[in-house]
Amino acid sequence: MTVSVAIAGATGYAGGELVRLLLGHPEHLAGNLQIGALTGASSAGTPVSEALPHAPELFGRTIEPTDAEHLAGHDVVFLALPHGHSAEIAAQLPEDTVVIDCAADHRLTDAGDWAHWYGGDYSGSWPYGIPEMPGHREELAGATRIALPGCFPTGATLALLPAVAAGLVAPEVTVTSVSGVSGAGKKPVVTNLGAETMGSLRAYNTAGRHRHTPEIAQNLGEYSEEPVSVSFTPVLAPLPRGILTVASAPLAEAAAGTDTAAARAVYEEFYADEPFVTLLAEGVQPQTQWVLGANTCHVQVEVDAASGRLLATAAIDNLTKGTAGAGVQCMNLALGLPETAGLPTTAVAP
Repeated sequence: MTVSVAIAGATGYAGGELVRLLLGHPEHLAGNLQIGALTGASSAGTPVSEALPHAPELFGRTIEPTDAEHLAGHDVVFLALPHGHSAEIAAQLPEDTVVIDCAADHRLTDAGDWAHWYGGDYSGSWPYGIPEMPGHREELAGATRIALPGCFPTGATLALLPAVAAGLVAPEVTVTSVSGVSGAGKKPVVTNLGAETMGSLRAYNTAGRHRHTPEIAQNLGEYSEEPVSVSFTPVLAPLPRGILTVASAPLAEAAAGTDTAAARAVYEEFYADEPFVTLLAEGVQPQTQWVLGANTCHVQVEVDAASGRLLATAAIDNLTKGTAGAGVQCMNLALGLPETAGLPTTAVAP
């Protein structure tokens, strides 16, 4: 049986990364996975050779309009669209089509959070695409509707999840994430121009204004007996891709006296069977260059005894593990394929 896959928003950064990963997927190389419609909005009618020059295998094709007519008839549809556009298209696709939403439309489980942070009609939540979160892998297996996480919540969640789940920290976390400019998408914006970003760092959406804040709290809150408060600060860096997350929280009263060795033991056990999460050797800090193009997350954890806080750091590629790689990982689970199929764990170096 051949599985056909369509990508809505194929000309964006996330869509282009999906193309790259799917072209290297073993099922595609074996002839069992076919890349169908590649759609765009303003780019409709553009030759693929112009829109996706990194994918010569698809030259000769044309970007099609993004609508249900062109997406229908596929077994899997990736929606790599801006938030607010996915729900309408998904509603027009058959229930047995595996629809994987790269946007925020179905991530939040609370309608009030959606209204506050995004506004407009709430479309409900779908199974959430971080398989490393306990219980989520089972929900994703065989699912036909999947919400991919935001890239910042992916790094923050994987950095702090073992500590929260084990009760090592109080539910008051501080997260700072340094991100490359591709996380803002391909739309031309003056503040993302090379002349504005090269040689400079800039915090933005500070003091709790970033829309990924409730998603981080929601993820960690699943494994906490108390609501989790999150202070999140994103920082834009002059990088094409990559996110370095630095997260900390005070040690819980019950975990007072926990040292780095004990914290590392918790993380080692939590991620022992996870193929895409690596706890680095003690003293080695994650670097974004070590995860470029790979569906991996590198993590470090230590305890600052003087301040009584746990510090966790994590590095991901925002376009791979942070978006498209997570999408392929979830597609594999939904279709009953090996979870790791088509997903590189070796980064591009240098």
